[in-house]
Amino acid sequence: MSSSINNAPNNEENLLTVLLRKFLPYWPVFIGLAILSMALAWVYLRYATPVYEIAATLIIKDEKKGVDDARMTESINAFASKKIVENEIEVIQSRALMKKVALGLHLYAPVYEDTKFKEVAAYTSSPVIVTHYNPDAILATEDEPQKIYFTYNPDLEEVTVDGKSYPLNKSIRMPYGVIKFIPNDHQSSQAKEQLYFQLLPLKAVTASLLNNLQVNAANKLSTVVNLQLKDAVPERGEAILNLLVHNYNQASVVERNILAENTLAFIEDRMQKVEKELDKLESRVQKYKTSKGIVDLSEQGRTFLQNMSANDSKVEDINLQLAVLAKIENYIIAKDKSAGIVPSTLGINDPVLTQLLQKLYDNEIQYQRLRKTTAVNNPILLSIADEIEKIRPSILENIQNQRDNLLASRKNLTNTKGSYTTALQTIPKQERELLEISRQQAIKNNVYTLLLQKREETALSFAPSATDSKVVDVAESSFAPVSPKRNIIYLGALAFAFIVSIVLVTAKDFFSSKILYRTDIEAYTHAPIVAELMKVKHDDSQLFTKPDNPVVIEQFRQLRTSLGLYSRTFKKRKILVTSSIPGEGKSFVSTNLAYSLAASGKRVVLVDMDMRKPKTSTQFGMLNQKGVTDYINAQYAAEELLQRTPFDNLWILPAGSKPGDHTEALLNGRVEDLFHHLEADFDFIVIDTPPVDLVSDGYLISEFCDITLLIIRHDHTPKNIIKYLNYSNKHKSLHNLAIVFNGVKPRGFANREYGYGYGYRYDHVYHNKAYS
Repeated sequence: MSSSINNAPNNEENLLTVLLRKFLPYWPVFIGLAILSMALAWVYLRYATPVYEIAATLIIKDEKKGVDDARMTESINAFASKKIVENEIEVIQSRALMKKVALGLHLYAPVYEDTKFKEVAAYTSSPVIVTHYNPDAILATEDEPQKIYFTYNPDLEEVTVDGKSYPLNKSIRMPYGVIKFIPNDHQSSQAKEQLYFQLLPLKAVTASLLNNLQVNAANKLSTVVNLQLKDAVPERGEAILNLLVHNYNQASVVERNILAENTLAFIEDRMQKVEKELDKLESRVQKYKTSKGIVDLSEQGRTFLQNMSANDSKVEDINLQLAVLAKIENYIIAKDKSAGIVPSTLGINDPVLTQLLQKLYDNEIQYQRLRKTTAVNNPILLSIADEIEKIRPSILENIQNQRDNLLASRKNLTNTKGSYTTALQTIPKQERELLEISRQQAIKNNVYTLLLQKREETALSFAPSATDSKVVDVAESSFAPVSPKRNIIYLGALAFAFIVSIVLVTAKDFFSSKILYRTDIEAYTHAPIVAELMKVKHDDSQLFTKPDNPVVIEQFRQLRTSLGLYSRTFKKRKILVTSSIPGEGKSFVSTNLAYSLAASGKRVVLVDMDMRKPKTSTQFGMLNQKGVTDYINAQYAAEELLQRTPFDNLWILPAGSKPGDHTEALLNGRVEDLFHHLEADFDFIVIDTPPVDLVSDGYLISEFCDITLLIIRHDHTPKNIIKYLNYSNKHKSLHNLAIVFNGVKPRGFANREYGYGYGYRYDHVYHNKAYS
């Protein structure tokens, strides 16, 4: 392309400008969809069920109180911090505890008010609560659970179902099971609509509650646990959380008292045996004194008895400890991971063994809790199981060490007893016999006294009200619903409308097979776009000459400027105007360009070489008059064929008297002679040729021309043709190619153009209403 042809201005723009130009014309689509989306959002919020958030806070204690004598309640620092809190969180979220909540509040039989558009829970408006005799027997169905309508008569305290009346607090056998209607203590308002209830599977209710429950530690360094529950009824949500916390505390109390119960049972069993032995010894002493006439022991006998009793008491204590160790050993050897009654450590003074047993018991409890709520391969569960396996050998080793020490101590005490036996020989026979009986009596009496003391301590360790957690904040509902969030819903509706609008506009343009944008042309060819001509409402072939058509006239002036036709050094005179297919406006451009050049004072000739369909000749009323076909067939000279037009400085050479296919005649050299002859008399030669995609005339003539203007029409020219034109441009098939983007029409609803806007600014200034 010659440097004399001025390329279009730099079209590089920022992304925001490009997007605004692309989508702003369709602002009514955006506004309309936004209004529709906002209306739908309002309807959704109007009929959606609001959800509230209920929160409660617990502190999990670091130490667990239990049986004092066995010291089984001391917390193990290495195990009772974060791991305990994490395990307790799993317990709080267990299905077992939540199932108790569902049963306690009868959540498997919810009561609703029958409204047209949404489900309204009647937790605080229903006068009755529905209970089921066997909630576990309620079966799940594929369809929606049956709605069972009922009415309540407060005067008779009767509930009517299917036309039959039933009194309150009485079991009723119905097709769906044995149910009972009881008064609703939570009622605080009157139902406004018809009431009905549904029977839901207990598993489904439990799963739904757990799905809405969140339990989290406040932070890693504290034992504070936050509980959050989402529910449509604030009062029901508060009742659920409070009952869940109560059940959790009760479960921990029961587990803690298992050790105390075990110890108490062991003490009671020992006391019964010692009591029988003591009764026998007391009877024996009484009989001996009566038969022998002995009233009391001598001073020597009493001293001997005291020494012997102290020694025997120590031996008995050791025997008691050995028995306890044997029982613990049997328990450890035969034990699996399931939680059970840990044998009492009554009389065992080794704190290490006590701590190991406490640790074993706590791990087994946690293992059983987690096993009910988690999978067998849960990392926490596997960690606890591994801990249990490591503790058992340590306990057995400690028991063996304790047994060895106790046996050694008992052996020493037995040797001491031998010295007392030797001294006994010096006491008279009757007194010696009485002394032996009294010694046995004193031993049993000491053991019995010890057992009484331990039983009292164990009984005092039962503390039903002392739990392993402390309620910091009872369950309390949020003041406003947390879902649905109005602001988010409205913002989402606007975003949805915005996205859908973009998709619609983009799809409309994307699926079009025609050229819509200047960028479509630039994507397929490097030929310069020298002008954009707006679409006119009149006939495309019309010649615009009057001042009342300033927009079109100004656009062709800009086309002259873009081509550099005003330059003093400009020597190119022959301008070929063609198109790819019919209907793109080549005749419109050629005639109006010729007139624009003539109006500037230049001598211009318009040559109609579209010999198959001479539209330009028809426009000037010269159809079938002598012209180009007559010249190339060597029948006439050029001067004889030129015709003046009504406009100054503008002549026309018609297509000729013999329209048709004259392609072969174009090769006889007469065309070049014609152009040489015309160049001598005219400043500019504007040539109108057939579409190049249909016939080859344009290619043959282009080599004799200085500039080739290819007309591409908005929403008319196929995109695939532009691809082929790019190939032609690379091989110079069309000499000095430039493109005119014709018929650019407003898009959208704001009269925004598809191109970059050349030729529109004038229209925007003068507000010409004749064009759009």
